[in-house]
Amino acid sequence: ARAVVRLRLTGRLAGCNMSLRARCLCVCCSRGLVAGLPATHTHPHPRPRPRWTRLKKIGRYALPVVVGGCMFMTYEILALGENVTLDTRAVEREKLKSYIYIQTTPLEQQGLQEITRKVQKGLHRVVKRLLQATADILSLPLDENNMKAEVDVDSGLWLLLKRARSTIKAVRVHAVQELAKKHHWHDYQYRTVAQACDQKTRIGLARTKDIDLRFFLRPPLLKAIEDSYIEDELRHLLACLPQSEVDQCVQHFTSLALRESNQSMSAQRGGLWCFGGNGLPYAQSLSSVPSEKVESFCLQALAKHSKVPSHCDAIVTNGGLQLLQKIYQQRQDSQKIQRNIIRTIGNLALNERLHSAIAQSGWIGILAEVMKSPHVIQASHAARALANLDRDTMEEKYEDGVYILHPQYRTNQPIKADVLFIHGLLGAAFKTWRQKDCSDMEDKNGDYTECWPKAWLAADCPSLRILTVEYDTQLSDWRSTCPVENERKSLAYRGRELLTKLKAAGVGDRPVVWVAHSMGGLLVKKILLDASEDPEMKSVVQNTQGIVFYSVPHSGTHLAEYSRNARFLLFPSVEVMELSKDSPSLTDLNDNFTKLIKEQEVNVLSFGEKLPTNIGSMIKLHVVPLNSADLGIGDFIPLDVNHLDICKPRNRDSFIYQHSLKFIKDTLAQLKS
Repeated sequence: ARAVVRLRLTGRLAGCNMSLRARCLCVCCSRGLVAGLPATHTHPHPRPRPRWTRLKKIGRYALPVVVGGCMFMTYEILALGENVTLDTRAVEREKLKSYIYIQTTPLEQQGLQEITRKVQKGLHRVVKRLLQATADILSLPLDENNMKAEVDVDSGLWLLLKRARSTIKAVRVHAVQELAKKHHWHDYQYRTVAQACDQKTRIGLARTKDIDLRFFLRPPLLKAIEDSYIEDELRHLLACLPQSEVDQCVQHFTSLALRESNQSMSAQRGGLWCFGGNGLPYAQSLSSVPSEKVESFCLQALAKHSKVPSHCDAIVTNGGLQLLQKIYQQRQDSQKIQRNIIRTIGNLALNERLHSAIAQSGWIGILAEVMKSPHVIQASHAARALANLDRDTMEEKYEDGVYILHPQYRTNQPIKADVLFIHGLLGAAFKTWRQKDCSDMEDKNGDYTECWPKAWLAADCPSLRILTVEYDTQLSDWRSTCPVENERKSLAYRGRELLTKLKAAGVGDRPVVWVAHSMGGLLVKKILLDASEDPEMKSVVQNTQGIVFYSVPHSGTHLAEYSRNARFLLFPSVEVMELSKDSPSLTDLNDNFTKLIKEQEVNVLSFGEKLPTNIGSMIKLHVVPLNSADLGIGDFIPLDVNHLDICKPRNRDSFIYQHSLKFIKDTLAQLKS
């Protein structure tokens, strides 16, 4: 105590920290004072309380809280279970990956189907276990192919989808074939595949014959647009496309379409139509619909742009796929507009980088539906587009104007040879090769075909690939003169253009038989001569085995001597000049060609016309004389038909078709011997 008093007086303890020495002195003094005090308790250390008493005290308050909380949670779980019911069947069916699908049939109506499915799955499990037990007892390997029947339907579905995504091409193709064979599935299973399959699987299914359209999702819903706004959007799309990397004709007709579209819009808004000048053909007829005419011209210009690879990217970027789909859905009554749209899609499909955009926009399902169309032209345009999209089974690419007639679907049958059909300048890829038109309705029955190579030749020779070619004549149909149009109509230009397209389609990789009508035969001769001079194209000549000529003017025609109206009604002016009788260019072409086919030992069959052709109601014209149709090599058969009907058999048993079929079969049979 005395020490503490001293420290307070001398060290000012109230305002300063005590030093270490002072603290030790204080502690020692305190212990001494405590030791001197008298004891107040009997025991120096108090007894500690038992632990259970502490727990009892804690439990007195915690136990009611825990019990009450448990009762509350139990009540909430039971109440939630009564209000919410989860259907886990979708999760059980989709074990590998979850997808959302719409179940169209109510659950109450699926009682029998559900019972059947459960019984089927139970039987599958029993059979599978039995086979596994038998294999274990007999020590035999269990082949996976034998287990396909035992796998339940849903597991088999996902297994096929997994194989369809394989990196091995053969596995993918086989899986798609197995998927396409499933015709006994429920609706939800088709919808599941439609949502789960990838782009290549979808394309493979679309190129399968008699495919169920439920394999494809419906195209995305697009906002409908009025007729007047269709022209606005088409004009805007054309204006967004670059004018570079295109020839003068494309530039010319694009600007013409834009200008005439503006005139049409002005007319619809109260302006006057333009008769004459650069007016469109619709101005000549008050009964035609201007909007559809303008749309058709704009779509033709768009198809020209779609042949330029860099412009294809611009079309897709500016919403061209969606716009074309809108027009396609709204113009169901116009086959010409729909053909131009599908033609553009086929051109875009030549670029593999755009395949994903085409598939995502819903065009695969549309093309699969068009493939089922009874119209040969529509179905063939869709077949060309899908063939360009299918890179698993197709190596060839079909450029604009080259169409495949057979096989249009995937097939396991090997292709042994190609047969190419080349029409005349005023013909077309399909209508030239139709069955003969009959005036009486009895002859034109249900067996009438719009394209006998597709209907008859494909059935008689299924191992052939049948192609047809169409010239790029859409520009001249616009009744306007392109700055370089005359050059495009020459045989030399058309021959080089067709040769390049046919080479891209794989022509020359297998034996070839050519079938040509009228001036198409001159194009065949020019193509083969050009190919013989090009080392990269020589295979086209070397694999040419036979040629069928239907009334081909080898030495020219007297057509150029007729009046101007008759000339232009039959052929454009450039071709008429090249068809002059005993023309030096035709003479050189014929001499060089005959020398070539003699060296290559090519079989030739020629038909000639004996009847004149009616040109209107006033003129009858013998278009190709017999001496001009006779090449002087191979068989020559004159027939009592005119120039237009010589390539149109009356029926499947007619002499023209049967003799042509026999020539093709005999020519290809020589390869085996």
